[in-house]
Amino acid sequence: MPFSRIALHQGKSAQYLQTLSDSLHQALVETFNVPPADKFQAIDQYRPGELIYDRDYLGGPRSVDYVLFYITIGRPRDTATKQRFYQRLAALLGENLQLRPEDVMIVITTTQLDEWSFSAGRASMIESQP
Repeated sequence: MPFSRIALHQGKSAQYLQTLSDSLHQALVETFNVPPADKFQAIDQYRPGELIYDRDYLGGPRSVDYVLFYITIGRPRDTATKQRFYQRLAALLGENLQLRPEDVMIVITTTQLDEWSFSAGRASMIESQP
C-alpha cells in the first residue's frame, strides 16, 4: 500500500507524466509485490527555482530532468528488495523515457498500519475495528 509523490520541473507532456507514473507503479508491482490496483500517486511540478537540489551530491551530475520519488510504504522491505526496486525503476525510466539514472532520486519511508486511513475515518487494516 504505497503512496508516492513524484517531484519534477514543469514542462513535461501529459504522456511523459503518465509514463513516469506507470513506470513507477510497474517497478513497485514487480519488486515490492504491490497489487496492480494499489496505485496512489501525486505528481508535483515545480517552476524554475522551486525544486532545489545539488547537481553532484552522492551522484550526478543531475540535469534539469531530475525527478524525486518520495514513497511511503506500510510494510518494511529488506535492503536487497529495495535495491532491486531502485535498479528496476531506474531501468524502466531509462527504457521508457530516456531518463538518465543520475537524474533519479528515491526516498522510501515506512509507516505503521494505523497511520493510514483510506476512507470513512477509519484506521486501515486494523483487526479490532467494528
